[in-house]
Amino acid sequence: MTAQKQVYRCNVCGNIVEVLHAGKGELVCCGQPMELLQEKTADVGLEKHVPVIEATEKGVKVKVGEIPHPMEEKHYIEWIEVITDGDSYRKFLKPGDKPEAEFEIGPQKVAAREYCSIHSLWKSG
Repeated sequence: MTAQKQVYRCNVCGNIVEVLHAGKGELVCCGQPMELLQEKTADVGLEKHVPVIEATEKGVKVKVGEIPHPMEEKHYIEWIEVITDGDSYRKFLKPGDKPEAEFEIGPQKVAAREYCSIHSLWKSG
């Protein structure tokens, strides 16, 4: 059974999907069950992944790691997402971009998560 906002990855082709509508079926890609990605919340290596949320005049800025995450061709932050009051907003990044995103949203409680091309899914504590 799936739950809304869960993120799954195909370990054969690399497809990534986010559940928009929860259902009872199993997510399958390339003939195999997709892997449910667990959101990590604590940094353990040299690279820092936990999203850091800062208030701005127009909303929030999310930076990946207290020390900026590398944005190299094979190792970079693919997207940053904020979730607030049931809504979600996402910005896609590419190698060479800064590992951060700004979102113009009101002053609600905000959670953030991001996806690293090598180290998977992370969320703010």
